[in-house]
Amino acid sequence: MIATLIPNCPLAMKAEVVRFIEQTGFRVQVAETGADTLVGVVGSPPLSLAEQLLALEGVADVQTAAPPYPMVSRAHHPQDSVVKIEGVNFGGPTVQVIAGPCSVESEDQILASARAAKAAGAALLRGGAFKPRTSPYSFQGLGRRGLELLAQARAETGLPVVTEVVAPEDVEMVSELADVLQIGARNMQNFRLLEAAGRQPKPVLLKRGMSATIDELLLAAEYVVSNGNPRLILCERGIRTYEKATRNTLDIGAVPLLKARTHLPVIVDPSHACGLRELVPALSLAAIAAGADGLIVEMHPEPERALSDGRQSLSPEGLADMMRALGPVAEAVGRRSPLGG
Repeated sequence: MIATLIPNCPLAMKAEVVRFIEQTGFRVQVAETGADTLVGVVGSPPLSLAEQLLALEGVADVQTAAPPYPMVSRAHHPQDSVVKIEGVNFGGPTVQVIAGPCSVESEDQILASARAAKAAGAALLRGGAFKPRTSPYSFQGLGRRGLELLAQARAETGLPVVTEVVAPEDVEMVSELADVLQIGARNMQNFRLLEAAGRQPKPVLLKRGMSATIDELLLAAEYVVSNGNPRLILCERGIRTYEKATRNTLDIGAVPLLKARTHLPVIVDPSHACGLRELVPALSLAAIAAGADGLIVEMHPEPERALSDGRQSLSPEGLADMMRALGPVAEAVGRRSPLGG
C-alpha cells in the first residue's frame, strides 16, 4: 500500500501519517523526489487502512495495488522527469548524445576523443576508468589515473564526464571526479552498489542487464531513487538472445515500454547492442524514432588501435556523420536535434 502525500507536504503532517501507520503495527518506508512524498506500508495491510489514511490531513491518494517500484513508476509521477547535468537536460525536448571511448587509455587518447566528441556536437564525454571485463586478462582500465584524465578532458572541452563505477567502495572517489556515475549491465543487480549510488548526489546512468527484464531494470532503478537520488537515467543497451550475428540484440520495443511505465529519461547504447560500428548509425536513428531521450555511443580517435571495443567504436568522422543524420529523425518525432537549429 502506497500513500501519496500532497505536494510540499509539511513535515508535521508527514510525521503524523507515519505515526498513524506505525501505531497500526506496520512498518513504514518514506521516499521523496522533489515536492512528492510517498509513504509505503510494508506488509499486507487491510483495505480499511487505505480509507483511514485518506482521511488524514496531507494524504492526497492511496494505492492498494501499487507497482513494486512506486518511486520510478509513471503512475505516481505522471510528468516526465528531466535530469540536469551541468546545463544539459536529459528528458527534455532536445535529444542528447554522450560519446567517447570505451576506456581511457592515455592522456593523448582521451583528449583527442573529447575534442572530437565536442566538435561533432556531443553533450557529454564517456570513458571508462574502471572496466569490468569478462576475462581477467583483458585491459581493466587505468583506475584513478583514468578519472584524473577525464577531469582534464572536461577542463579543456567543457564536456561533463560519464564514467562507470564498479564497486560500492569506489562511489565516493568516482563522484568526486565525474559528473555522472554509470552502473553497467553487469552490475545492474549489485544492490549494495545501487544503494551507494543512491546515497550520493551526482546523476546516475543505469544500464539494463544483458538478461534483465523490464521490471528488473525498474526495480534496480527503485534502489537508487529510494535511497535518495532521483537524478537517474535508464539505458537500454541490448539483451542476450540466441542471435549470434550481433553482440547483443537491441530491444527497441523497450524504449516506448519504459517511457510508458516510468517518468525517468531513457537513452539507448547502440554500440553495445550490436558490437559493429557499421550498424550503430541505423540503430541510433531507430532509437530516436522509438522515443529515446538520447544515446550513448562509443567513439575512438583510432578505433583499430583501441584497447577495448574497437570493433564497435565509431571514428570521429563516423560520429559527426551520425550526429548530422539524427536531426531530421528527431524533428520528425517532435524532438530537437542535438546539433540545434
